[in-house]
Amino acid sequence: MNRAVDTDRRPFVLVWEVTRACDLACKHCRADARPNRHPDELTTAEGKALLDEAREFGEGQLVVLSGGDPLSRPDLFELVDYGVDRGLNVTLTPSGTSSLTPAVVDRLADAGLRRMALSVDGASAAAHDEFRGEDGSFADTVAAAEAARDAGVPLQINTTVCAETVDELPALADLVAELDAVLWSVFFLVPVGRGTVLDPVSPEAAERVMEWLAETSESAPFGVKTTEAPHYRRVAMQRRRDGGATPPDGPESDGVGRRTGVTAGDGFAFVSHTGEVFPSGFLPASAGNVREEGLVDCYRDAGLFRFLRDPDGLKGKCGACPFRRVCGGSRSRAFAYTGDPLASDPLCPYVPAGYDGPMPTGGRWEADA
Repeated sequence: MNRAVDTDRRPFVLVWEVTRACDLACKHCRADARPNRHPDELTTAEGKALLDEAREFGEGQLVVLSGGDPLSRPDLFELVDYGVDRGLNVTLTPSGTSSLTPAVVDRLADAGLRRMALSVDGASAAAHDEFRGEDGSFADTVAAAEAARDAGVPLQINTTVCAETVDELPALADLVAELDAVLWSVFFLVPVGRGTVLDPVSPEAAERVMEWLAETSESAPFGVKTTEAPHYRRVAMQRRRDGGATPPDGPESDGVGRRTGVTAGDGFAFVSHTGEVFPSGFLPASAGNVREEGLVDCYRDAGLFRFLRDPDGLKGKCGACPFRRVCGGSRSRAFAYTGDPLASDPLCPYVPAGYDGPMPTGGRWEADA
């Protein structure tokens, strides 16, 4: 990750949810997607204006076209073409359906798509298709992954971690390698949208998964990152130091205390299908709408974003944590459970030395405490 990016001035990742239309009925869907497009989606012209604004952050700004299923928009190829022509690094997160044919992948490759991210939540057709709510989704996704490889489009695999999928992870790691993916993005469930009916893993189980991910990353032929689980960076740091971590603010930090990674509102921004500007798709608190306010101004100046970029403003044990500048906790999960995006992340079991304040609640914390 290029940490030359000043996340006070620009996001490292900008996601535009181009539509919420999708033919799948995934159990965890943040967008609660539906088959038909919303009548108030940003138009093609408004979408191009949004990409123009994204270019104001600087050349090479990373823009992820997300959904729903972006292929539900007939102007998708036009938007990819336009974004690439404007000097943006455009990536895509299409749904694994029969619409994602090798011909479609080739067309996206010809347009200059920089990466394709496909979701795989089970290492077998039975497990994945049941989670995605559509028979054949696994086969369609694997075929699309192979088409991306053949077309020279770098592949990312996204996987949701919850009680239903956690046992699939070792076999999924093997599949990620078989598909020649460059990155495995492991998303720890935030209970929004349809995901509210799923059971998260406990904080202790999440810690074990992150320890396993850190070990796996040392020999895997692909990179590993987590989504909505920034305490993976703490776990990896502790592993590198053989369990005897010095807090990053301490005298032996050797530079690791600098701000790293991205979290909601801090290096990350999300524009909804109707133009609302959120810190993340999993933190649906609006800082404005691009139809009325500038995207750049929303990111740089909106109070919500500025608060989220101040690790010293965090509350509870996240605020007292010596790792708050390299982690900061999931602000989306804090918001989902408490309504306060600055509260402690209930998925993290780490307790700072000497901390005796309130512990976060939510998810399965109380049941497993």
